[in-house]
Amino acid sequence: MRIIVNGQQAFGKACLEAILEKGGDEVVAVYTAPDKEGRPVDPIKEAALERGVPVYQPANYKDKDILDEMRGLNADLMVMAYMIIFVPEEARNIPTHGSICFHPSLLPLHRGPSSINWPIMWGATKTGLSIFWPDDGLDEGEILLQKEVDIGPDETLGDIYFKKIFPLGVDSVLEAIDLVRSGNPPRIKQDDSKATYESWCKKEHARIDWNRSVGEVYNQIRATNPAPGAWTTLEGKTLQIFDSAKVEAAGRPGEVVAVSDAGITVVAGLGGILVKRVRFGDGGKVAAAEFAAAEGVAAVTRLGT
Repeated sequence: MRIIVNGQQAFGKACLEAILEKGGDEVVAVYTAPDKEGRPVDPIKEAALERGVPVYQPANYKDKDILDEMRGLNADLMVMAYMIIFVPEEARNIPTHGSICFHPSLLPLHRGPSSINWPIMWGATKTGLSIFWPDDGLDEGEILLQKEVDIGPDETLGDIYFKKIFPLGVDSVLEAIDLVRSGNPPRIKQDDSKATYESWCKKEHARIDWNRSVGEVYNQIRATNPAPGAWTTLEGKTLQIFDSAKVEAAGRPGEVVAVSDAGITVVAGLGGILVKRVRFGDGGKVAAAEFAAAEGVAAVTRLGT
């Protein structure tokens, strides 16, 4: 088949490379977002140019010239692999078999961005990915295939995405292309009665309230590691918390009750958090023990102040 890959960043690049390496299909073009001044060139653009694949970077998919340009590619399928620019129906339907799109959740659950952060924050034990036929709604199209992954009790956003959903997603894109090629691929309507929508997980959602239960605080740290980064304050300056563990502890919420080579132990509701890695103010990420030594953090220091 003649394929258009429409995507961005590392996932888009990985999908492009996987399609090219597998062979059997011709990537006739890569579409990606326009370059931004002062920003590095998108990895998928670099990969495409290195392999001689034409690159298009329209700011929208509505202009007649852009649509005519896409029609001229005579594509059979467009694969949408991590992208932020809306592609309307007229453009999606240009390829003979239409367009398919990757989304990192088990739709209709967690439509929208930050779809991996929220299930971790809420203590879910499973999530997954979907390849679907996009419509003009947000992540509302029919499902082609889905894959489920476990969320371990100590796994972070980074663990779930980079170690599980990312590689499984690339494999699933290849599987989806094979299903389209074979004819009569699945088109399973989403059950809108089970749909959830969550917007971006932002800094405001990552602020730690040490009065909450230790489980809630721990899930919040896991769900925002590495981004946007759970945070608290120390003497009015932001302290981001990354790697951590649940431990037994007692005292006032937010109180540091122990400092060791392993890190600093902070009290939360019905337990404590062993903080292992942090970023303080404008500094870089460092071991919590190193931070404690540099800033004079000791037992009875109170965070959240």
